[in-house]
Amino acid sequence: MTSPMKDGRQAGTERRRQRVREAIAAAVRDGTQLTATAVATAAHVDRTFLYHHRDLLENLHMAGRRSANPPPGSAPTATTASLEADLANANARASRLSTRVQQLEARLSRQLGERAWQESGLGVPADIADLQATITRLEQQAVELRRSLEDREAELEAARAANRDLTRALNQRG
Repeated sequence: MTSPMKDGRQAGTERRRQRVREAIAAAVRDGTQLTATAVATAAHVDRTFLYHHRDLLENLHMAGRRSANPPPGSAPTATTASLEADLANANARASRLSTRVQQLEARLSRQLGERAWQESGLGVPADIADLQATITRLEQQAVELRRSLEDREAELEAARAANRDLTRALNQRG
C-alpha cells in the first residue's frame, strides 16, 4: 500500500521525466544544443535530475550522437568556445566542491578531537559553570583582601607617624 505523499512524489517525478523527454525531442527537432544544461533548462528541471535518472541522460547522449553528423551547411550544436566554457564551469565547480570537502573534513576532525578529549577524561571538565563561579568568588576575595591590606598599611603608617611625633615631643621636653 502506498501513501498519497509517495504517490504525489512519483507523479511529480514522472511529469519531470516527461518534460525532459519532450525537451530532448524538441532539441533534436529544432537542432538546438543537446547538452545536459540546455535540456534541463528547457525542461525546467535541475541538471542533477538528469544525473539521478541515468536512462534520461543516456537518451540525451544517444540523441546527441545521432545528431552529431549535422546536415551540410548547418552550424554545429556545440562550439569550441561553449565546450571550453562548460569545462571552465566544471573546473570551477570541482574547485568549490574540493574547498567545501576540506572545510567539512576540518570540522569533522575538530569535533572528533573534542569528543576524544572528553571521552578520555583529558578534556574540559563538564562542570565548567561551577569552576567559573569558583574563579569569580576567589577573584572577589583577592580584591577584598587587597583592600583590607591597603587599609591596614594606611593605619600602620598613621601609627608610625604618631609614634614619631610622640618621640619627638618627648625628646624636646627632656
